Amino acid sequence: MKSAPLLAELKKRGISPSFSRPRVSNDNPYSEALFRTLKYRPSFPSRPFVAIDAALTWVTRFVEWYNTEHLHSAINFVTPDDRHHGRHLKILSGRRRVYEAARRRHPERWSGKTRNWDPIRVVCLNPEYDNGASKSKAKHV
Repeated sequence: MKSAPLLAELKKRGISPSFSRPRVSNDNPYSEALFRTLKYRPSFPSRPFVAIDAALTWVTRFVEWYNTEHLHSAINFVTPDDRHHGRHLKILSGRRRVYEAARRRHPERWSGKTRNWDPIRVVCLNPEYDNGASKSKAKHV
């Protein structure tokens, strides 16, 4: 979207390009979120890779970490691999039991209910705009 030929064509047609991110139809927020996670990894290289093989090795390790070790907040702190293979149900059930037992042992530490460890069934980046629901009404079931 930033190439000189494209910008020249847009200008010729009287179109002002917009490079803003929020809810732009030609943007991929999932890729953008992934790139941010990638760039903020402590192991992200500070210098260019010396060869394509080094880049492939680093990216392969990142993808493995992202899918099998990184706990994703959008899916209640399980890995995509756990969710994909159905292991998240046992993990979340176990967390619920641990939290409820802790609350029973030390009720003074809790001002309300324990954390909701229900499995997240629908994942979206901007739930307030999906299906016209407002942010406060968006519910993931």
